[in-house]
Amino acid sequence: MLRPGGTPPPSDLLVGLGAADDAAVYRIGSDVAIVETVDFFPPVVDDPWTWGAVAAANAMSDVYAMGGEVMFALAIAGFPREMAKTIIAAVFRGGRDKVAEAGGVIAGGHTVVDAEPKYGLCVTGRVHPDRILIKGGLRPGDRLFLSKPLGTGVITTAGKNRKASDEELAGAVASMLRLNRVAAEVAREVGARGATDITGFGLLGHAGEMVRASRAGLAIAASRLPLLPGARKLADAGNFSGGMKRNRRYVDAAFGSALQIDPGVPDDLASMLTEAETSGGLLFSVASSQAGAVGDAFRRRGEECWEIGSVLTEPVIRVTP
Repeated sequence: MLRPGGTPPPSDLLVGLGAADDAAVYRIGSDVAIVETVDFFPPVVDDPWTWGAVAAANAMSDVYAMGGEVMFALAIAGFPREMAKTIIAAVFRGGRDKVAEAGGVIAGGHTVVDAEPKYGLCVTGRVHPDRILIKGGLRPGDRLFLSKPLGTGVITTAGKNRKASDEELAGAVASMLRLNRVAAEVAREVGARGATDITGFGLLGHAGEMVRASRAGLAIAASRLPLLPGARKLADAGNFSGGMKRNRRYVDAAFGSALQIDPGVPDDLASMLTEAETSGGLLFSVASSQAGAVGDAFRRRGEECWEIGSVLTEPVIRVTP
């Protein structure tokens, strides 16, 4: 991949535009590299503190998807001129508190006037150059794990239409607020090779990125997929965002016959696999010999993780009941 002007990127740029991934990685020493990412979006919930915290967790997730640790972040935001300063302050507090939970600090930022409110972070992390997780790290025979349930997109869409209960919304918010910090720690501990986080392109969209980058396939068992409480019921009632259909068209166009969804997989569940997720879990693969260690490591840290499939030699996405 050439930079503007035709010159190759520096050799210390370990991950960049040449092999698109969840974040850029730049080596600054033999045992440390900088991980850099940026993400922001409009409100996904009504409460301003929660929006700020969810947006921060979502942005930091890209650092965790590379196997990194969060160091500091810069806030990026746009708010309508007439928005109450108390609301804006609460958004910033939410982001600050979530970064602090990650062991980092907000070091500055930039805010503009914008008709539609937006908030997010530019996050800087660190990782050992020899332990970077990448989308292209799948190896045939690996076992596939997911660190959070699916369903935030369905539930928040239903919430906007006042069709989700308070309990269902609370479950989605709790999931979005949970950092992927533990998942990244476990992935490093068990020698994971491939990883990404599940966000706007949905499970199949991000899984497809791993398949294309790795030139290996994925077999996913739909019955093993963790779902947030109420998500399946709301999906069956048709509470999908516009992003779900766009994601499905993208995956269909990108993979064609290599996308193999068994007819036994219910339509509502199949649609959930391309629904956008906010601050979703890490999808990562480990050698089969380490599969048992994954669950043990999560339990020791008081969190859950689900084995949902395996890595195939053929570059396909195969979803079975």
